[in-house]
Amino acid sequence: MRNKRKYIRTTGIILLFCVALLSTACVSKQKEKVVFELNQGVLSLIPLNQNAVRVQFSQPGSVPMEELIYTEKLPVPEYEVTEDKQSLVLSLDEISVEFDKGTEVLTFKDANKRIILQEKVDGRFMKASSVQNEPTYQVEQHFVSPKDEYIYGTGQFQDGYLNIRGLTRRLTQVNTQISIPFILSSKGYGLLWNNYGLTDFNPADQFVELTPANASGEAVTVNTTGTSGNVRETRQTYSFTASVEVPRSGSYSLLLDVGQRMARKYYLVIDGQKIMDVNNLWLPPTTSAIVELTAGKHDIEVQGERNDKPVLYWRPVSEETVFRSPVAQMLDYTVFAGNGDEVIASYRELTGPAPMMPLWSLGYIHCRERYNTQAELLENAREFRERKLPIDIIVQDWQYWGKYGWNAMKFDEDRYPDPGSMMKELHEMDVRLMISVWSKIDAQSEVGKQAKEKGYYIPGSDWIDFFNPDAAAFYWQNFRTGLLKYGIDAWWQDATEPENDDLQNRRINREQTPGEVYRNVYPMYVSKTIYEGLRQDDSDRRAMIFTRSGFSGMQRYAAATWSGDVGHDWETLRRQIVGGLGQMATGLPWWTYDAGGFFRPGDQYTNTGYHEQLIRWIQAGTFFPLMRVHGYMSNTEPWRYGEKVEHIIARYLDLRYRLLPYIYSQNAAVSFNGSTLMRPLVMDFPEDRFALEQNYQFMFGPSILVAPVVESGVNRMKVYLPECAAGWVDFWDGTPHKGGIFTDINVDLMKTPLFVKAGSILPLGPQKQYAAEETEQPWEIRIYPGADGSYSVYEDEGINYNYEKGQFSTFDLKWNDSDKTLTISDRKGSFAGMKERMAFNIVIVTPESGTGIYQPKVNKSIVYEGKSMVISL
Repeated sequence: MRNKRKYIRTTGIILLFCVALLSTACVSKQKEKVVFELNQGVLSLIPLNQNAVRVQFSQPGSVPMEELIYTEKLPVPEYEVTEDKQSLVLSLDEISVEFDKGTEVLTFKDANKRIILQEKVDGRFMKASSVQNEPTYQVEQHFVSPKDEYIYGTGQFQDGYLNIRGLTRRLTQVNTQISIPFILSSKGYGLLWNNYGLTDFNPADQFVELTPANASGEAVTVNTTGTSGNVRETRQTYSFTASVEVPRSGSYSLLLDVGQRMARKYYLVIDGQKIMDVNNLWLPPTTSAIVELTAGKHDIEVQGERNDKPVLYWRPVSEETVFRSPVAQMLDYTVFAGNGDEVIASYRELTGPAPMMPLWSLGYIHCRERYNTQAELLENAREFRERKLPIDIIVQDWQYWGKYGWNAMKFDEDRYPDPGSMMKELHEMDVRLMISVWSKIDAQSEVGKQAKEKGYYIPGSDWIDFFNPDAAAFYWQNFRTGLLKYGIDAWWQDATEPENDDLQNRRINREQTPGEVYRNVYPMYVSKTIYEGLRQDDSDRRAMIFTRSGFSGMQRYAAATWSGDVGHDWETLRRQIVGGLGQMATGLPWWTYDAGGFFRPGDQYTNTGYHEQLIRWIQAGTFFPLMRVHGYMSNTEPWRYGEKVEHIIARYLDLRYRLLPYIYSQNAAVSFNGSTLMRPLVMDFPEDRFALEQNYQFMFGPSILVAPVVESGVNRMKVYLPECAAGWVDFWDGTPHKGGIFTDINVDLMKTPLFVKAGSILPLGPQKQYAAEETEQPWEIRIYPGADGSYSVYEDEGINYNYEKGQFSTFDLKWNDSDKTLTISDRKGSFAGMKERMAFNIVIVTPESGTGIYQPKVNKSIVYEGKSMVISL
């Protein structure tokens, strides 16, 4: 054969052959994997699908872990093995892995044989260790990362970095931080680090402990929250100092660890230059930054709370990406080849699809902390309807349990005398209810006493041990009997980290296992328990779970997350957008934030500066997967802030509801195709360097570019329009723009910059008060000329799982730009309640027509009856 290569196709036979080099003994090629017996351990290459290969490296004491991430039972893909003197290559349709016999390095290539990822020489590391006096391993892998690479992901962090190449992060679960060990690269790959415990991304091993210098500010008493409700805390700012000496000039990655479970402040100064200054009532215990340092000594100052014990870690930024886990049974990672959509679709094929979200969940979700009585909640729901402000979900936050104890899974009838009638009245108004349910239960409550007696708590905590199947079943049984009977629509599983990394130094599953082994996956176990319970005991209604933490694979449990208890200022707004995009890069598609900030100023109703912030938070949130407002000790309803604010919020609520046909079709794309609705620009423009450097701009579905206003007093802002041959069209005024340029846009308080890709077709519905409202008003089909385009419209009942049985419909819209014709395909499929006839107003967008939220200038009105039509325009 050419080049004397050996070609081995997949069979059920085990093939053994020795490789002629000292460090490698034998290779076995099995039906499901290729195994290398190396001097240091056993290396396995496991094809998962046609663009994903899992890599495992183990040593003799390794004990295989329970599989929590890869749950889909797919057939072993057909693959090919070729081998010569220098290398062995495992090839699939979309990815190949080359093992170098001399260096033992793995190199990953895409379908075009272009290198997308490569291990570093001697970059594979595994050594025996212990956790809570039990054997474990520390594992570490170094990869080559060229200077022109951009890396995104690891979840939702508060450090403000979207491109995390070279950045140090510690992946733990705490309030406002969701750690997901997955990255997405501009080089055409995704990587999932398969570990359930703490993971260090680009770990920094050099460190300095800072010493207290003095109290640097007045003591301040603040209202905040804790695991048992509202609390007041007196905080004194202290200054801590140290110095570091670096051997050479260059870029350095810093990780600041405040030394407590949660921080109150990030403040770092190096040589008098402020590196960070972030305040919130709660912050994750670590944060990161990349700085330029010259060779020599540098003076460090950190400010924080007096009980902090700050440590500053540092490492030079180099051309590598590193993953390290201190608790593991093997070194284990998976590489996915392709563009952003291909990577995420492959990941979901293996870890489970995201179920369709209910139609009503994609409207407006109104929340505040908190409604105190049944009457108060109903009064505000009625006010939304009377003011004709669209709403689909009103939320009952914590402490409705009152005298029965924390999360007793029952209403205190002194304040909620008849939850059944409350639900009936809400549903008569076409308003849904979401309710807060925690994973911790007061041990003195009726349910808590039973849990304690049965040993269902994680020892030393109030958290239910969801790792124990009996404890999870007990939790669900009380959930079902206590709350499910009322017909509540959506479930807010709060504080599922469990709050603030609370598994460290604890034991789980009847004390059989150190908590560190499963340190980051508690939120998955909670969501799994609730989702599977709902599918069994409330099977006629589509589930929606809202939770504060997440992990890889959790998308299969209908779980959406939000960014936790954040502040309200401009810097916090910027960091939330970046954090959300970081999560979107990991494959978990449903996310939002507390629009307006959870912690708000005391004069929020009259403070015009805060009103500007609130408006910008809501405008950006209109284009998140979920749109939601929340606020601590706040009456967050739009009318509380005056007519001007209410008017602007109403416009964006109208825009959200008009976009529902587009959003709901993308909901289907997320579920059926593994797509992503809120899209960091790497997903659509991976080769556009300027697009990759935009921290706050993102795509909303395939067509809409969103450029949120994230600073005060903006009346003109620079927006980057990514490279796109056909260009872009301004949503507000219909003006065409070229792609690949920065453009200055006029901005006022009513407007956040939006651009639509030329060649797009946007299906817009009529104004509505709730998502499922029936109206005879036509849809508007907006065509953005300049290129051919298409869009697939999806519809179903919106509230159940009949779509899983094929009960849904689709039809395609196709625009021929040269002929100026719109073709509507035959409708495929059907479902109960489907409209046989649909009225469409077709609009070609120009500066004179089809702009903004409201009245279009119609080019042609038609009635679609499910049969193919060609409309000449």
